[in-house]
Amino acid sequence: MIKRHRRFIILAAIFVASSALIYFVHYRIFGNPYHIFIYMIGDLAFLPLEVFIVVIVIERILAYREKQALLSKLNMVVGAFFSEVGNDLITSLICSMENRDETFQCLDIGQDWTARDFKKAKVCARNIRVNADCSGLDLAALRDFLIQKREFLLRLLENPNLLEHERFTDLMWAVFHLAEELEARPSVQNLPESDLAHLAGDIQRVYGPLVSEWIRYLEHLKSKYPYLFSLVLRTHPFQPQPSPVVT
Repeated sequence: MIKRHRRFIILAAIFVASSALIYFVHYRIFGNPYHIFIYMIGDLAFLPLEVFIVVIVIERILAYREKQALLSKLNMVVGAFFSEVGNDLITSLICSMENRDETFQCLDIGQDWTARDFKKAKVCARNIRVNADCSGLDLAALRDFLIQKREFLLRLLENPNLLEHERFTDLMWAVFHLAEELEARPSVQNLPESDLAHLAGDIQRVYGPLVSEWIRYLEHLKSKYPYLFSLVLRTHPFQPQPSPVVT
């Protein structure tokens, strides 16, 4: 730290001395201090505007471009998650939802959806509720699926870009916690109501954020990759008869 400050002071002294030397040469050649001071004041008057353009405007443009590049990398990670884990997880947990018909209607994404439609769907996703008794949910199959995908999820967490995506990181931890809860039980059959209610809370912690991130990802696909969005429109589970076949 001391060396860095010393280096800064030395550089500042060199620049100031260089400027003074140039002004001195100017004075020795033209012998007119009036021109020196009038141009110096003009340069000083322009300095705040120059600082604004360079430091604020250009820096913000560069920061915006950097943020867009980072978001692109993050969406690649999110896309890999949904392709490998997220889509199947959404499908397997659908049977645990309350008010399924109403939720299906809200989340049945269409080709003509606008930003307003996606916003409504995000609100709907946040309000998803899970049955306290986990009725209709195959907990054993869910446990086996999450254990099978654990290595993939761990590799995703190693991606340093996820540090910039707090929501998705929280979702990943919620998925890991649900997997650990299910794996910790010798059997997930004939569990008491109190334990089913506890697991329903863990599923609730996963499902709402999971569908919310799914909606955000689809909004990104619609604007950037319409051919991928088209496939999701045909195969997503929130519709009566999902099918990849184009009709």
